[in-house]
Amino acid sequence: MSYALEIKDVRKVFNKGTINEKLALDKLELQVEPGDFITIIGGNGAGKSTMLNAISGVWPIDGGNIIINGNDVTALPEHKRAVFLGRVFQDPMTGTAATMDIEENMAIAYRRGEKRRLKWGVTKEERELFREKLKTLDLGLEDRMTSKVGLLSGGQRQAITLLMASLKKPELLLLDEHTAALDPKTAAKVLEISDKIIQENNLTALMVTHNMKDAIAHGNRLIMMHEGRVIYDERGEAKGRLHVKDLLAKFEQVSGSEFANDRMMLA
Repeated sequence: MSYALEIKDVRKVFNKGTINEKLALDKLELQVEPGDFITIIGGNGAGKSTMLNAISGVWPIDGGNIIINGNDVTALPEHKRAVFLGRVFQDPMTGTAATMDIEENMAIAYRRGEKRRLKWGVTKEERELFREKLKTLDLGLEDRMTSKVGLLSGGQRQAITLLMASLKKPELLLLDEHTAALDPKTAAKVLEISDKIIQENNLTALMVTHNMKDAIAHGNRLIMMHEGRVIYDERGEAKGRLHVKDLLAKFEQVSGSEFANDRMMLA
C-alpha cells in the first residue's frame, strides 16, 4: 500500500551527552493513509509536537526515516520539505505577516514554490480566487481583503492561516494545537473551518490537541502518544464511540501510570 506518510523507527534525542539528555522520540512508528485525519493526544512531553517538527524537518532526527507519499525526505532541510506541507501553529500570530494585507498574505502562500517575479502585486485572477476562498469561511473577510492582518482577531487570523496552508493542497496538513490560544467559542469555529477545509480539499491531516473531546469529535482516527511512542491507535466507528473516560483508562492500562495533564482532562 502507498502511504501518505510513513514514520519508520524514528528517534530524536535532545541535549545529547549532557545531564539534560531527553529521549523525545523512541523508535516511533506511524503509517498514515491518504485522506486520514488523525487527532493526536498525550501528556506533556509525550512527543506530539516533536513528531510534527520531525516531519517538518525543523531539526535532523537521530535515526529512522520519514517518507511523504513515497518520497524519503529524511535528509531534506526544512525549506525543501515545505513544498509537501501546510502547517498551522498554536500562536495565531505565527502564520501570517501582520503588516501586510489579507490578500498579500494569501498571495505569498499561493505563490509558494514558484519563481519570484520582478513585479509584485496581486493579480485580478488571484484576487477573485482569494475572495471566493475567504467567502467559504463565513467571517465576512472577503469584504476586507485590503485590511492589515494585524488588525484581525486571533480566530480570524487562524482561519486565514488555515486557508493559506491549504491553498496549494499540501500532501500533509499539520495542525499543532492550533485552537489552544483561542476562547472556546472561537476555537469551535476554527475547528469547524478546519473540518470543512480538510474535507473539501480531501487533505491528509494530523492535528495535535490538548482537548480529548475535540480529539474524539474530529477526524477518522485518534492516536495517543507517551514517552515518544504511539501507545494507542483507534479509527472509524470504534473511535466515534469513545469517551474521555475510555481514553484515560486506556492510558493507565498501556502506560502503567495515571494521566497527569490537568489541562487535557479539564478541557
